[in-house]
Formats: sequence, structure tokens, C-alpha cells
Amino acid sequence: MSATVVIVGGGPSGLTAAAELAPHARVLVLEREQVAGGIPRHSAHAGYGMRDLHRLLSGPDYARRLVTRALAAGATIDTAATVTGWTAGGELEVTSPQGRRTVTGDAFVLATGARERSRAARLVPGDRAAGVYTTGHLQNLVHLHGGVPGRRAVVVGAELVSWSAVMTLRESGCRTVLMTTSHPRPESYAAFTLAGRTALRVPVAVRSRVVRVIGTPRVQAVEVEDLDTGSRRRVDCDTVVFTGAWIADSELARAAGLDMDRAMSGPLVDTALRTSHPGVFAIGNLVHPVDTADVAALDGRHVAHQVRAWLGGSRPGPGAVRIVVEKPLRWVSPGLLRPDDPPPPRSRLVLWTDQLIRLPRLRVTQAGRELADVRVPWPASPGRAFRVPSRVLADVDHARGDVGIALS
Repeated sequence: MSATVVIVGGGPSGLTAAAELAPHARVLVLEREQVAGGIPRHSAHAGYGMRDLHRLLSGPDYARRLVTRALAAGATIDTAATVTGWTAGGELEVTSPQGRRTVTGDAFVLATGARERSRAARLVPGDRAAGVYTTGHLQNLVHLHGGVPGRRAVVVGAELVSWSAVMTLRESGCRTVLMTTSHPRPESYAAFTLAGRTALRVPVAVRSRVVRVIGTPRVQAVEVEDLDTGSRRRVDCDTVVFTGAWIADSELARAAGLDMDRAMSGPLVDTALRTSHPGVFAIGNLVHPVDTADVAALDGRHVAHQVRAWLGGSRPGPGAVRIVVEKPLRWVSPGLLRPDDPPPPRSRLVLWTDQLIRLPRLRVTQAGRELADVRVPWPASPGRAFRVPSRVLADVDHARGDVGIALS
């Protein structure tokens, strides 16, 4: 198969890019699931579509609208199609129920998103018990297959997605008896935490972690450790949901040999969302794990202009400088700045912090010279994206090396 533009991933960013590009080029979307739409397909609660579609939708409604828009624009969406790698000639290797094939394109857009770290990835010991989920697994079970996870749940993590898991558990008839976070305060917005604690009556244990899963063949309890005192307690439950702690789904990017941002776990991109490989772009939560679905979708709108420029013969100029961060910041996206390139999506830099700073001060430096020193009037919090206007990079000199960003 061949297309002018091949998009890998049929979630919000990939579908939005397809809808924008399809009127101007032959667009093929490759999606490994049976139905396109990404995570919103099984997030059956409101909160989607405000920034990109300017309306408030449930996750499934939002996913359906994005699929409809892409198809109406003329894109082809090939579902149950798993991209397994690249050929030596730069073609995609695809496996589907119809067999194996290769797919060629003039430009490729990687929109493979991000995933939550599982229990195994977090190295939580204990019994190999049924009843352990990630949020995505849980919501797939409940909203797509009508399953019931259990009756008493412990939710690991206190991010936005953690409260999404709580809502799903509640809808299935499962009570959340405890939420844990290793941070001194819950990572989610205060309004979500307050509503969860009062309306849903979910206790949140801060500076705590689950250190053991107990029970066989099904979960019977977890052991929770207080990180400050070292004391441990048993919490009876039959369900454990590991939420957040996102990692970019970057295997395909690594297989292509793209330059990677190790701290972010995804490919390194510039403000046009180009990767280090000519004609290959990366968007959405693959390059900022993790942000909301509508913000990821706007990456698709942004990259469409850059892909069209590439197809028209435009090429990036020399003089790229790397943007690097200091602790407590973990990563910044985009991570490259080129002269004459457009601003990043929404004219924002996306950063990730490992420490809560309620009134952060942002400093930008280059070669010992201070480029910006601003007080940001919103908090930087672990577990959610911290966005700042890209104009803080307005005075970068592309001949003077790396640009540093620090937060205090």
C-alpha cells in the first residue's frame, strides 16, 4: 500500500492531523485497535473537546466525532493494523487480519500516544493475583465489555486520570476505599481532589505507596507504606488500579533510529514537530506524555501545516539549538529550536516537574546570558503538564548553543 501521508495512530492527534491533511493529500491512518478514536473511546465521562471542537463531550462522543471528521475529509482509516517496524528502505511493516504488508509514504506522522506504567513496570512485589488493572484496562473492561472489576478498590496515583478511574469504578458499582500518592499533595487540580474527597468520599493517602499486593487467585488486600515514617498497614480490597506515571509509546520511534529525549521517553522534535529523520513527524502524547486529549488533537492541526510544507519542498534550516531543563523539571517539549521555524503548538512549551511549586519563577539562560526571568501565575505540579508561553525564547541566539530552563 502507499499514501502521500501515513499516520500511525488513530487517537485524537492522529485523527485531527488526518482531517486537516486529507483534503490536500492521500492520507492513510493505521490504527491497531478494532475501532479508531484512542483512549476517549472508553472514557465514558464528560470533559472532552473544549479546546479543539469548542464543545463539551463525553469521551466516546468525542472519539466518534473525530473519526467522522477524518473520514468525511477523505482519509482512509485502516483498523486492526499493527505497525511492527520499518524495512531497510524506510517503509512501514504492517500486520493485520488480512496478512502482512508494507506501506510507503512521502511523509510519516507518528501519533502512537502514551501508556500508563503497569504494576510490573513499577516493580510492585507480591502475589500474582487477578484484579490488578491500569486505568485504560479498567475502562476498556467496564465501558466496552460491560465487565465488573470488583467491590472494593485501591487506586494508585492521584492524577487527573486517577479520578477518571474512580468514576469508572463508581459506575461499575465498585467503591474506592483508598487513593495513594507518593507526593506531599495530590497531583490533580485541587477542585478535583476536593470533589473526590467530599462527594465521592475517597480518602487520599499522601506520601504513601503500595509496596505489596496480597491474595491469590484474586487480590485480597494491599500493603501501604508511609514514606515518612516507614510504617506499613494492610488495606482490604479486591481491585487495584495503577494510574498515571505515563510513558511515551515510542517503540516505533526507537525502531526508526530517531533521536530520543530519554527523560521524556519520546522522540526529540522541533517546534514544527519534525523528528531527526527527514519526512517523519511526531505529535500528541508521544512527545509530551501526558496531556489532555484536546491538546494532543491540536498537535495534529499544527503538524498538518508542517507536513504540507514538507511535501511542497520546504526543508528545515541549519542552526538548531537544544532546549534543556534543570531539576525539578524533568523534560520540555519541543526540545529543539530552529531559526525561522513557527512557534510550537498553541505557542506553548510543555514542561514536566517532579516537585510542586505554587508560584513558580521561570528562568531562561543561554551561554551565561539571562534571556527571561518571569513569575508564572499558575502552579507547576507533578502529574500534569506545565505550560508556559514560548515567547520566553524570543531572544535565543542560534549561534550560542543550548538554552537552559530552570524553575524555582
